[in-house]
Amino acid sequence: MTDLLYSEEEEALRAAVRDLLGDHCTPADVLARVESDTPHDLALWKSLTEGMGLAGLLVPEAQGGQGASAREVAVVLEELGRAVAPVPYLTSAVVATEALLACGDEELLGRLAAGRTIGALAVGLHTAPGAAVKAVRLEDGALHGELTGIADAAVADVLLIPADDGGLYAVAASAVTVVPQTSLDLTRPLATLRLEGAPGRRVGDAEPAVRRALRAAAGLLASEQLGVAEWALTETVRYLKERKQFNRPVGGFQALKHRLAQLWLEVVNLRAAARAAADALATGEDTDVSVAVAQAYAAPVAVHAAEEALQLHGGIGMTWEHPIHLYLKRAKADSIAHGTAGAHREALAALVDLQAP
Repeated sequence: MTDLLYSEEEEALRAAVRDLLGDHCTPADVLARVESDTPHDLALWKSLTEGMGLAGLLVPEAQGGQGASAREVAVVLEELGRAVAPVPYLTSAVVATEALLACGDEELLGRLAAGRTIGALAVGLHTAPGAAVKAVRLEDGALHGELTGIADAAVADVLLIPADDGGLYAVAASAVTVVPQTSLDLTRPLATLRLEGAPGRRVGDAEPAVRRALRAAAGLLASEQLGVAEWALTETVRYLKERKQFNRPVGGFQALKHRLAQLWLEVVNLRAAARAAADALATGEDTDVSVAVAQAYAAPVAVHAAEEALQLHGGIGMTWEHPIHLYLKRAKADSIAHGTAGAHREALAALVDLQAP
């Protein structure tokens, strides 16, 4: 394992992303966006990708990317989590990109790295690494079937579809019927895909590509959950310092100090687990164990942090105008994305040979 502390380059990346989000992705901006018919902020996506080149961090320079690693992607996801930014970064720049890296499709990979094309792997957001994946039927060179729970499909230009012949097919989104689903997380909408004779181009074998993509997604999702938890803790501390009862700051009450101290410890431990997962994905060392540990711990902490923020903000926290509900919904949705904490604990037990009898 290498040093898990943030490097100077990673801190500089964080500052640049945070500045951009501070200017273009305020809580008021996100609330207005999710109340509209277009929850995704494609102008922000363009700034992150074409302006800063962040869509290609995982892609080698020879293939049009930045040649960075999962550690840098983790820093970006922390900041996107802190802002609950409604952009398809995890789905396109991580999941779809990792699948294409496994397949070696340089042409499509270059388009995703440039940010001009948004990709989505047509696997349900709930699917854990190693879990069975639903495939559509390949018949006479065309794809038929229905897939549900696909994140960010509404803004995808190309969909990567697993088929029953074992292949992974790139399908233009215009050839697929995309039906919106009711999503708890308004900033990451889900959809059902209906394929009725859709033409597709085989880009590689589905099984290794999907396995690699979902493992990276689960490991790096922990960094997004860290960002959510850090925002919840920071904003709650700030509010309790300002809010007064009995002519003294609410944060001075011992019972609340204890709750915040416990939450701080959980967030610090989550940062360690998330950094370890990102580093393992970057180096290839103990990857499965590190990812399972991170996801087994991340979901409960992120949900707890958001719940505590809601409770400790009192009445104002229950209003639609306050952004806490966005963070709680993201935390709850992330808690079942790419496998529940329980599923990852079971996976971890199997990896270290400690399965239940």
